[in-house]
Amino acid sequence: MKNKIIQFIALLLLMLTTGVFWGTWFTLTRSISDFSSSEFIHIGNVIIANVANPMKVIMPAGILFLILSTWSQYGKNKTSFSLMVVSLVLMIVTLLITVLVEVPIDDQIKTWTVSTIPDNWNSIREEWGHFHTLRTFTSLGGFASFCVGVFSWKD
Repeated sequence: MKNKIIQFIALLLLMLTTGVFWGTWFTLTRSISDFSSSEFIHIGNVIIANVANPMKVIMPAGILFLILSTWSQYGKNKTSFSLMVVSLVLMIVTLLITVLVEVPIDDQIKTWTVSTIPDNWNSIREEWGHFHTLRTFTSLGGFASFCVGVFSWKD
């Protein structure tokens, strides 16, 4: 029963993480080049303010519970364990993209105003969009792999 509770918590946290990335990709990233500099700065600052602090807790907690879930399958169910390892790798890649690429760009955007936006802001926006798309799909893959791993577990 304890393992099922840990897996449920992992599923919930991974769903929340993936949902944040999917929602942003679906509603913003696909049309990001349509926004003017002032719109981009405003939207960027609002989204950063809304998600930065909660995601500092949700994403690492999801990975922690994913590790615990994966560990619980070691030596019990090879299929479940393998899928959870794939999920763990994909979610770590998602975390690395977030910490190494997206957050530094977000930190730049937070300092911009319409009068101080850098000349290369379009290329920075494109880089953010490219890596956000990659992060979204590594997160989706990680969530899907974990779900299949959980549902392939036989007691």
